[in-house]
Amino acid sequence: MLGHDLARVFADTKPTCWDCNDLDITDKTAVFKKIGELKPTVVVNAAAYTDVDGAETEINKERALTINGTAVGYLAEVCGKLGAILVHYSTEYVFDGTKKDGYVEGDPVCPVNVYGESKALGEKLLQQNCEMFYLIRSSWLYGKAPQAGKPRGMNFVQTMLKLAETQKEIRVVNDQFGKPTYAADLATETRKLIESQKPCGIYHITNDGVCTWYDFAKKIFEIKGIGVTVKPIPSEEYPTPTPRPKYAVLQNTKLELMRDWEKALKEYLESI
Repeated sequence: MLGHDLARVFADTKPTCWDCNDLDITDKTAVFKKIGELKPTVVVNAAAYTDVDGAETEINKERALTINGTAVGYLAEVCGKLGAILVHYSTEYVFDGTKKDGYVEGDPVCPVNVYGESKALGEKLLQQNCEMFYLIRSSWLYGKAPQAGKPRGMNFVQTMLKLAETQKEIRVVNDQFGKPTYAADLATETRKLIESQKPCGIYHITNDGVCTWYDFAKKIFEIKGIGVTVKPIPSEEYPTPTPRPKYAVLQNTKLELMRDWEKALKEYLESI
């Protein structure tokens, strides 16, 4: 999802864009060979294992830790050797969600699930193996495909719209807080960050404003004019295999704030 928007935002620079079929980032030899031959000045890594519940199973735990953790270390190593800047994305799930004021860039990580653990490992290996990096944390991403505004994947927005086709009442948790972020905005801000030549380090980039999943769902249906009832429920009434942080809100203390999440959501919904 994010990779497509990054390719669009950087299109005029004629970027080299690889998918998993072009480069398996968990293969250290391949990483050093292909990136070493290319000799880039900037590498942007939008690859990730993102199935939060799936990561909790024994069969997928190692996969999540390898893709989100070990492989990031390989990318950091080769970028360090080449003197290239590595841009990597992380998540609010590296925090436990107990800090009521939200989390600033320098707060210590404290994940509560395997997905968060894998992303925290990636952050650690990035910082250990590469001096020139932008580590960007974001949250609650949604976006669209590059062709004709077609939705890509079942992000939260698409999931809600799909449910509304068959259900008159939708139950959504109202005690998990975050910042919905439009992938197109994140891609644009990524380019701004690189071109600004700000000091390397950790940055939080999200659309502005905090809401619950319930608030998010209500706004989706309000903008689309869909007459469905949204019922707020506690997390206990919607059990999942994975513990999730209740208030993993990312606070941005280093950059200008992005536009409000409701404005970004409206643009997205109008575009699809």
